[in-house]
Amino acid sequence: MEIKQPDLFAGLFPEIEKEEAGDISRGEPVLPFLEGVRLEEAYPHIDDLDELKKTALSCQSCRLRAGCKQVVFGEGPSKSRIMFVGEGPGGDEDEQGRPFVGRAGQLLDKILKAAEIPREQAYITNVVKCRPPGNRLPNPDEVNSCKGYLEAQIRIIKPDIIVCLGSLASQVIISPKARITQIRGKWFTRQGIMIMPTFHPAALLRNESYKRPCWEDFKMIRDQFKKIKEG
Repeated sequence: MEIKQPDLFAGLFPEIEKEEAGDISRGEPVLPFLEGVRLEEAYPHIDDLDELKKTALSCQSCRLRAGCKQVVFGEGPSKSRIMFVGEGPGGDEDEQGRPFVGRAGQLLDKILKAAEIPREQAYITNVVKCRPPGNRLPNPDEVNSCKGYLEAQIRIIKPDIIVCLGSLASQVIISPKARITQIRGKWFTRQGIMIMPTFHPAALLRNESYKRPCWEDFKMIRDQFKKIKEG
């Protein structure tokens, strides 16, 4: 008799084959991790996350800094085993200076709890560190201006797992041609890091049909995270 699995997505928010790419043996990270980032753009002289944050806080490399209140660099342990990458800060994040604290962030917190991944053990950041006007998607030149910080964060943190939340993070980290509906739920590896693309929590708030596949992705993330911690 088949036992029906509980719907762990139920009530999370009231409103509403392993596939490898460029598998490189684990060891010293080979720059660049991200396509289109030159060595000199990835702050190779910085090996400390706090120092990198100080550099980012004074950044004026693109127009986004002029239109936001503050840089939202990221938060979490400097040697976290798992890293979550979103698109860019929203209004709540810009106000508080922390990533994923608005409605999408509240949903992410509930998903992480259901997946037994303590938020305090994860490093959470975005592709761009400044809020785009009107919460629009970052423009390509804005992404290019900020990719060096993400490159350096990955190099310094050396996570075992990266979770790409949404299309933009997947396009920056996996492939510029990535479509989240086509690649989600599949493991990719690069330089020894396992990468899982899945839906951005904000997409779940807009389209409830994404909840089930997103939870299936997070079950795989949960299992791999447990395996890494136990290993």
